[in-house]
Amino acid sequence: MHARKAHVLAGLAVFTALASATPAEAQAPQPAPGASAPSAAKAPGGAPQAPAPAPSGGIPAAAGPSMPTVNDPMLAPVPAPARRLHKWEEALAFIKARSTDLRTAEIEINRAEAQWRQALAGALPSLNANGSFTHQLITNETLQPSRNPDGTIGLAPVQSPFPNAANGNITLVAPVLATRPWYAMGTANQQQAVAKLNVEDVKRQIALRVANAMVAVVTAERLAELNRVGLRNALERLELTERRANLGAATGLDVIRAKQDAETTRTTIVTGDESLRQSREALGLALGIPEAVGVAPDVQIDGLEQAAMATCNPSKKLEDRPDVASAGASISLAERGRGDAKRQFLPTINFQSTISTTSINTGAAPNTTWNIQGVIQIPIWDGGARYASLRTADVEIERAAQRLEAVRRQATIEVTQARRAVDVATQSREVSERSRDLAKETDRLVRVAYQEGRGTSLELVTAATTLRQSEITLALREFDVVKARVAAVIALSVCKY
Repeated sequence: MHARKAHVLAGLAVFTALASATPAEAQAPQPAPGASAPSAAKAPGGAPQAPAPAPSGGIPAAAGPSMPTVNDPMLAPVPAPARRLHKWEEALAFIKARSTDLRTAEIEINRAEAQWRQALAGALPSLNANGSFTHQLITNETLQPSRNPDGTIGLAPVQSPFPNAANGNITLVAPVLATRPWYAMGTANQQQAVAKLNVEDVKRQIALRVANAMVAVVTAERLAELNRVGLRNALERLELTERRANLGAATGLDVIRAKQDAETTRTTIVTGDESLRQSREALGLALGIPEAVGVAPDVQIDGLEQAAMATCNPSKKLEDRPDVASAGASISLAERGRGDAKRQFLPTINFQSTISTTSINTGAAPNTTWNIQGVIQIPIWDGGARYASLRTADVEIERAAQRLEAVRRQATIEVTQARRAVDVATQSREVSERSRDLAKETDRLVRVAYQEGRGTSLELVTAATTLRQSEITLALREFDVVKARVAAVIALSVCKY
């Protein structure tokens, strides 16, 4: 009986000492060496959020006990990458210099230009030269007329065919009526226009991907910081619980709960740090760099909206969006395929001239000859290949029309969702902020009740876990607002960089 009474008196003494701590003693803990100090929740632009409002009901905010200084290797932040972005223009420079997607789209323009030159070649004259040397292995000797030196005609033995003969000719072909090559040049120009629209769409997609990657990196860094703040708080609660257990004011179950909370926060740090590293690597890949790339702390993330608007010009019509415009131009390109198939039924006219020479001297024909020809070719029947080409062209036209309709529908939904996402993200942030404030006040009241002996360690750990999760959720919602605003700008834009 006396032992139990002494135990109760010791517990009351501890509670009295903890509750009588002055505000000067309740200072925030100093960060461990190499660890980043926990900071207040910040808005995406870096400005600190307003402190939580005073609790209603007239309950004063009691000062807690002085928190112990804790040190743990996991409190050290993730090492910064070797390369960091300091402004949006740096990201654009990397994209233009190293983006494989952009380079692939630009190569398609070069291919369209090559196809135009190939079509032009079919409408220009061509000049070809041929030469041959023939040695006969089997010959026969015959008598053929030949001119004697005195001018008379006689018979002379000749090997037939001639054992050695050299021949050569040069042929010039100039198209006079070549409707298909002329038409193909216009088709190649249309292909260049489509390729350029595809490049603009790739630029739009890359700009959105890089902006989202930058926001993801900053978000992951903020979450990694919050995770370490949570671990620091959990270690401080564990230290206080162990002190109280040594004084007899806490049980072994209280210590185990505090340790479990600390281990849970350690798991969160491990997964959060890996997410941060992967986010940096994803940003590097988006920039065309096979390494992790970070974002400098001085970058104003909420300024990405203004940077995106300076790079990408919003369009007034859905048809001006590059992917929709490209799909529309593809219909015209498919229609030109039908025009090319129709021109296969038309005749062609060529002018030809050939000059030939040979070492064979027959005595009747000159060794060198030169001729000119006018050749007209009229297609009559080819087994139905041209009709099949017409049907194939009709199919391509229908496919292009269906693709345009699908792209237009998709773009309409994307633009609508992007604009609505701004309001949704803003509302979600406001709800998360109110939830965070309630979790913060709940955590404070639980701490006060625990100091006065009216709460349990389970309530203390639960309130701390809820507050930690609320802080993480609020950080995510804040950066969701930035992502939504950037997506709303780029969803209906033409990016020029």
